[in-house]
Amino acid sequence: MAGQHETQSTIAGWGEETFGPVSDPVSLAKRASIEMDELIEALEKGDTKEAERETADVLILLNRLGATLGFDLADAVDEKMKVNRARQWIPAGDGTGRHES
Repeated sequence: MAGQHETQSTIAGWGEETFGPVSDPVSLAKRASIEMDELIEALEKGDTKEAERETADVLILLNRLGATLGFDLADAVDEKMKVNRARQWIPAGDGTGRHES
């Protein structure tokens, strides 16, 4: 796929070819959680390249989860951002925050 970006469909196809069909979507979420822990570890070490790879692993699993559950991850992000943009947010001072009820 040189020069082309992967899509949810190509990622899901690769996942099914490589690992077989998803028998339980929870397994994908749990694996994404493990990859997220590895991302945090890379960030704590200041290893930007490893953080890049672990971020990709998380996104690969989430794309596969979306395909398994029948939704497009990019569309879900777009819809959620509409909700987020309409909320009132309280910054935490560290680049994160929480929304008011």
